[in-house]
Amino acid sequence: MTLVMGVDSSTQSCKVVIVDADTGRVVREGRAPHPDGTSVDPESWWTALQAAIELAGGMADVAAWSIGGQQHGLVALDERGAVVRDALLWNDTRSAQAASDLVAEYGADRLAERTGLVPVASFTISKLRWLRDHEPENAARTAAVALPHDWLTWRLRGFGPVADRAAGAAALAELVTDRSDASGTGYWSAVTGEYDRELLVSALGHDAVVPRVLAADEWVKDRDGRRVAAGAGDNAASALGVGAGVGDVVVSIGTSGTVFAVSETPAVDATGTVAGFASADGHHLPLVCTLNAARVLDVVAALLGVDHDGLSRLALSAEPGAGGLTLVPYFEGERTPNLPDATASLTGLTLASTTRENLARGAVEGMLAGLGAGLDALRDQGVPLRRVLLVGGGARSAAVQQIAPAVFGLDVEVPAPGEYVALGAAEQARRVAAAGAR
Repeated sequence: MTLVMGVDSSTQSCKVVIVDADTGRVVREGRAPHPDGTSVDPESWWTALQAAIELAGGMADVAAWSIGGQQHGLVALDERGAVVRDALLWNDTRSAQAASDLVAEYGADRLAERTGLVPVASFTISKLRWLRDHEPENAARTAAVALPHDWLTWRLRGFGPVADRAAGAAALAELVTDRSDASGTGYWSAVTGEYDRELLVSALGHDAVVPRVLAADEWVKDRDGRRVAAGAGDNAASALGVGAGVGDVVVSIGTSGTVFAVSETPAVDATGTVAGFASADGHHLPLVCTLNAARVLDVVAALLGVDHDGLSRLALSAEPGAGGLTLVPYFEGERTPNLPDATASLTGLTLASTTRENLARGAVEGMLAGLGAGLDALRDQGVPLRRVLLVGGGARSAAVQQIAPAVFGLDVEVPAPGEYVALGAAEQARRVAAAGAR
């Protein structure tokens, strides 16, 4: 039996699965928590990864491995390979003005054409500009820029910081990444397959080492000779984990919502609504993010004094359209459409429509309509959509599963719950383990 390992290093925790490469069966698994916060010492990820591997029974019998992880986070390294400052995560919004400055300097159209992205606070390029402007000494010390999964792959392969100059140079050239995570930086193009050094220098203030971008079927080795796949950003790994192919769109209903499709062509959206990410299998992964997803169901369930099963029963007992009652679910503003200061609204209230059942139905339909706006944005980009794969905690709702096809206008499938980011990374490892010798 050939075993491979997949890792999901997310914002909240590190999950490890050891998988039978022949059957796809999870043989062992482990999990360890990450600290809270939007600015985190990467050493805590390394500690959690080691703990999760140990809880999963170790990797002595593993033939190949791969790491998927949270996108966009900035890990700045000095010339010795030491972390310059705590990593700024995707959800750290202090770089919002830096993003606006970059758009003002270059123009949204030009940036979208060059990298597929229009900078927002979450992207790495914005965080580099923030570092340049607010911590110039740390920016000057930065010799290499990595993303969370790049840095963890580097460490697990056996590399890391050197104690001092006498110990020699750090192996910064051994940093590697994949197309999907590189495409979320704002200074790499999924069309050209190259880094945009001008944008990198403009953001940081000087050039720096960046990870080599591995192809989907390429691998490197760790110090023990195991094959190491390129890894992936979390959404791209999730697409692999659920088996999404060209024409499939994954709708993930978590705290926020993501809508992303596997496409043969790149997306270029100067409005910034659709991010032109790359997939982990050599295709493209245009993605739309919404802020209001499963928490819409949480707040309405709490208001009605029911659990999620009770909310589903109420919603399914109401007629489609909820008697004209409509919930616009912008409880925390919204990103798609770009309405950061918006609030939720409830309309269509009459003596007849104001029932618990209609309110429950309106919550489900309103949340799904918000995600449907993401589908419409992909359609506007010419992305072919044939099937929705519905994942995430909110996808477990019976009402969501039954109402979604009518709202989305597409066939909807709901894969069994699973650690799809880690399973996608394991699928990458399986592919490189099965490939011929190089």
